[in-house]
Amino acid sequence: MSDPSRPRASLRTAVVQEVLRDALDRRVKATGRPALDVLDTGGGSGNFAVPLARLGHHVTVVDPSPNALFALERRTAEAGVADRVRGVQGDAHGLFDVIERGGYDAVLCHGVLEYVDDPAEGVRNAVAALRPEGVLSLLAAGLGGAVLARALAGHFTEARHALGDPAGRWGSGDPVPRRFTAEQLTALVEGAGLTTAAVHGVRVFADLVPGVLVDTEPGALDALLKLEAAAAELPAFHSVATQLHVLGETRGA
Repeated sequence: MSDPSRPRASLRTAVVQEVLRDALDRRVKATGRPALDVLDTGGGSGNFAVPLARLGHHVTVVDPSPNALFALERRTAEAGVADRVRGVQGDAHGLFDVIERGGYDAVLCHGVLEYVDDPAEGVRNAVAALRPEGVLSLLAAGLGGAVLARALAGHFTEARHALGDPAGRWGSGDPVPRRFTAEQLTALVEGAGLTTAAVHGVRVFADLVPGVLVDTEPGALDALLKLEAAAAELPAFHSVATQLHVLGETRGA
């Protein structure tokens, strides 16, 4: 059913939210525990933590920004889930200075690998925080989406530079330190000892469609959300997605 009040920002998270919710539902059935322990590294102000807490899960958010954690505290209070969300200041490199190893049913690593010095270490730390049976939700910037965006904006030299740059950057002014292909992300996940359960393209079309069209055309937002969901699982669209999502599982899970 169409919901005219739903914010356009939902386009950025809808696919990942759905995949994550399904993965956690499977863990609930497997463990027999209705409330899981979730770690959200780089979770900021709670874009994922709050919805997960509303589902009844206990979420620990680790983020280096005091301002983000303050916003998280305010947001969880407003949502009525402050008792199920804990904010801790820290980063992926020193993760186990602030949280325990092997204590979580699920770990979210969203928007982190682009900024760490060693992405492989970041993934290994995330995996080390999992219980013997658990899931990893990995979300990172996609190379193809950035190349396509620069080309469509008329910045052809920058688009070509990103294609050949080891970090996928289009130039010195690029605000994103590193981008990935789906193959690179799955290699990181499997290199850390997990199996790849699913790969999804995120924001395949959302960043290319004019905002005025989505905001003013009746039913456009719902139709675009459905299109994003349909394209997300198709490998052909992974190469042009703004972000890539990989769901990893421990061998036991």
